[in-house]
Amino acid sequence: MATVRSLKTLPTRKKRALAVMEVLRHEFPDTGCSLEHGDAWQLLVATILSAQCTDSRVNLVTPGLFETFPTVQDFADAPIEEIEDAVRSTGFYRNKSKSIQGAARTILENHDGDVPSTMRELIKVPGAGRKTANVVLGEIWNTPDGVVVDTHVGRLSSKLGLTDQKDPVKVERQLNECLPQTEWRDFGHLLIDHGRKTCRARVPRCDECPIYKWCEVRA
Repeated sequence: MATVRSLKTLPTRKKRALAVMEVLRHEFPDTGCSLEHGDAWQLLVATILSAQCTDSRVNLVTPGLFETFPTVQDFADAPIEEIEDAVRSTGFYRNKSKSIQGAARTILENHDGDVPSTMRELIKVPGAGRKTANVVLGEIWNTPDGVVVDTHVGRLSSKLGLTDQKDPVKVERQLNECLPQTEWRDFGHLLIDHGRKTCRARVPRCDECPIYKWCEVRA
């Protein structure tokens, strides 16, 4: 059975996180958000749709979605069934449609149609938890409130000994301790890239892993 060693001290975790970033920057020099978007609203919608769905699938859906509903107002006014039909292939389409329309109405009512630019306000928008908010804050304003913690980031951070938590908010807090704020956005992107290409959940390619020496998980 695979085991994870005890959490490293903060100085060790800081040193390791920066070393991992340096290696992965060489591996993925063009790292960045893979969700296609033209503005904050489109990124918010795309991120909501990405839950339990691949970014590539979302990128197939959003062009037609934004052509059908060009503005925040259009999403707010549309029959919910029309939004559901447009996003059906992303899965969980009823909940996602409800969140998107709720987000549109909240943004219109409370923010004059503009996506809020602070964590405090963003997490009040339907469908926007900390992960989604950090994506939008990081990509649009370069002011993330923390590292984006998705399944790849949580899994790899544990394997690397950077966190001993399972709850994404607690994982985020520990990762934030390890890195300067200027690196929060890219650290998430790099771990996601690595998780997709090499450290896959089901069949990790350990023999091809450039950061394997820091892996705390052993069979």
